[in-house]
Amino acid sequence: QVQLVESGGGLVQAGGSLTLSCVASGRFLAIDAMGWHRQAPGEQRELVAVIGEKTVYKDSVKGRFTVSRDYAYNTVTLQMNSLQPEDTAVYVCYARQRGYAFWGRGTQVTVSP
Repeated sequence: QVQLVESGGGLVQAGGSLTLSCVASGRFLAIDAMGWHRQAPGEQRELVAVIGEKTVYKDSVKGRFTVSRDYAYNTVTLQMNSLQPEDTAVYVCYARQRGYAFWGRGTQVTVSP
């Protein structure tokens, strides 16, 4: 089992920056992939950025968001720059281990015009 706890998020004006962090805990040997998804009201959850065998970004965040992992401390960070109102969503930490997906509770990111 992998438990994920997010921190960061909040309210920011368009063009601003936020940093999200997530730490994994529990009994496991290694995590295959960690990253972030998001879900806006009335929308499906979508991948934002994930680091596994390769790093994958949603097209609309490329060049603005940067995901990084600290393998020693089992953390993943999402640095978000040039935020836009369409980035408003609940951001959920994600981890994959041995084919199983684990999710955090999410943290709200709101970008005002």
